[in-house]
Amino acid sequence: MIWNLDECREKSLKGLVPRGTVMGTLLEKVLYLRFSPDDRVVAACAGSRVLVLDVESPSVLVELEGHQGPVTAAEFCPWQGQTLISVSEDRSFKVWDHCMGTLVYSSSVFAAYPLLSLFIDEDSKQLLTGCADGQLWVFSLIERHHYRCVARVDLRKKNKAFFTRRMESEVCSLTEETQRPSRKMLDQGEEAEAALPILMLAGCYLPRLLDAGCGVLPSESSTCLWIASSTGLFIFHLASLELEHALHFKDFRCLSVQVAGSCAVTSQAADHKAFCLLTSMFGKRIAILEISLDTLVRSQQGPVPEKALSVLASSCVLPTSPLYLGVVKGKSTKPAGHKQSAVQSAVGDQPLVFHTKVRSSGYALPPREEYPLETSVPSKPSKQVAVCQEPTAVTCVQYSGDGRWLACGLANSLSLVFEASLTGTPAALLGHDGAVSTLCWSHDQRWLLSTAQDQTLRLWSVHRKELLLLLGRGRLCKPVPSAQFYYMDAFILLSSGQELQLLRYHVDPVRDEIKR
Repeated sequence: MIWNLDECREKSLKGLVPRGTVMGTLLEKVLYLRFSPDDRVVAACAGSRVLVLDVESPSVLVELEGHQGPVTAAEFCPWQGQTLISVSEDRSFKVWDHCMGTLVYSSSVFAAYPLLSLFIDEDSKQLLTGCADGQLWVFSLIERHHYRCVARVDLRKKNKAFFTRRMESEVCSLTEETQRPSRKMLDQGEEAEAALPILMLAGCYLPRLLDAGCGVLPSESSTCLWIASSTGLFIFHLASLELEHALHFKDFRCLSVQVAGSCAVTSQAADHKAFCLLTSMFGKRIAILEISLDTLVRSQQGPVPEKALSVLASSCVLPTSPLYLGVVKGKSTKPAGHKQSAVQSAVGDQPLVFHTKVRSSGYALPPREEYPLETSVPSKPSKQVAVCQEPTAVTCVQYSGDGRWLACGLANSLSLVFEASLTGTPAALLGHDGAVSTLCWSHDQRWLLSTAQDQTLRLWSVHRKELLLLLGRGRLCKPVPSAQFYYMDAFILLSSGQELQLLRYHVDPVRDEIKR
């Protein structure tokens, strides 16, 4: 049946019984209903079929058959009105063209438990489906991705990790006298071991809150996902794949539904409110919840982190550390009471300065010009330089530490080194076969590190304009998007694909042209 809420409200105020319009009869057991984005048709999951019903003239437009078990959910694609996706207890999903009544794609069985819920995220172009065992599957709906699985999330493990983080944050915020987690949080942590069937998935715009010194202020909203289970509601962040908040029904004693059989949630981004409709699994109760997202975020926000504390090391790094550069020879200490010989004392008594001329400390020099703090930020370019005759993208720029040089990486595999004044002819560093992605100066400005899309890393001598080291495709399996000098130029730190490498290198300062 379809109900007009405005008419039902008017009739209720007049003391009349509201009545709806029958859209279909004898459709088997209907487990799910969903309106199309234009509200013209309704998808009804009846048995192993998906019936597409016309709203204006109640009739069945098309029957979509193909599932081997009861269809539990169906969703219309927001950016493709003719596309309908359904999930079933047969542990698969199917993509339909409901206008033509044809099957576009059918997945294989990828879960061990029935699929119960479905959601299509328009921003990320992803399909999310939830299983009866609490597994959340994420598939890509981008055309060239062919519905491949991009992530799988265990709601039970995420719930346990969420309450572990909350317990740690609350324990850290307690005083020494009361440093003990509450019984309520311990019970929630134990409950996280139970399976959490995913009954419903819906969009949620969660307001971000920032500490502005004098209070908590709302900031930009972030796209999240409502996950409804039989025992609680969860807010799941789609980008980080982590739980943001959790609400367990048993924590609210006034709530008549403690175990939900079905659920529906709608969020209002304007006033940061959400409404949840719950039906009891074991009784004939229906509960409607009004949730204030601002209050929810404030109540579960952790303590404000303190400022970081930096401690200087009192000794060298351990020999087992990858940063260990060798044995530091320390001065041998002499036992107490040891008397120096006359020869040692005579040799040791030497003046502190052996030079006839001592370099000035700099106190007599004129003061260095500082950039005035009251001056506004520069907004107009002072100079424009063409780095290439043909239109070429500039992929990266990097000033040297002393500000004398400017390195520029181009998309045509060329690296240029300009003077800071941008005058004269720049030095060209040739060798890469792809677009330069990273440039990094050493602390003494003698060396320049560069990486490119050709899966190579090169170390250049800036003064001699020549290549010193080359790390080729044999060592790097994928392009290097980022690389830098590390630990006072003793190492090279780089990322390649899913790997993070810390490389030890050595450059021979002696130039032997014959051996070279």
